[in-house]
Amino acid sequence: MSRARLIDGKAAAAALRAEIAAQVREFAARHERPPGLRVVLVGDHPASRAYVRTKARMAAEVGLDSGLIELPADVSERALLNQLIALNADPAVHGVLVQLPLPEQIDPARVLDAIDPKKDVDGFHPLNVGRLFATSGAPDPTLLVPCTPMGCLILLRQTLGDDLGGRRALVIGRSNIVGKPLAALLLCADCTV
Repeated sequence: MSRARLIDGKAAAAALRAEIAAQVREFAARHERPPGLRVVLVGDHPASRAYVRTKARMAAEVGLDSGLIELPADVSERALLNQLIALNADPAVHGVLVQLPLPEQIDPARVLDAIDPKKDVDGFHPLNVGRLFATSGAPDPTLLVPCTPMGCLILLRQTLGDDLGGRRALVIGRSNIVGKPLAALLLCADCTV
């Protein structure tokens, strides 16, 4: 029986933010501006607002040009889609994130599909999902992957070593946000899931 190991997620996250901050500085030096991230928040869902505050704090810590676009809960789907069209076309915006859940009058699938796959920092666009599930071996580093599953994979590699090949993994849950992409990432790492 193996011994339990404590995984210090806070230390790993701090180290990752330091690495990202260095990459942001390098990007800003090359392009004369930092990468731009825009978060779209529809309505005033308390948990969503808390997530968005944390994302804004982390973005500021690493030096991103981050901005929040707040839309009322009764916004029309068309108005939200028009906002995404504008963000997709804005060369100063490199990443777009729409905070879920969305109000019932808005179809989340249509919204996620409207985000430019190259700006889809959540990795939820159908093209990014398809690329992840079609990958064998290490995913292309330009592939945008949901952050929680990627964080899990990073912690596993820091704890168990970079080569996870041949390990058996159990993923409980099948959500599009965590379970399914984590299973795909583990399969890419040559695990039996």
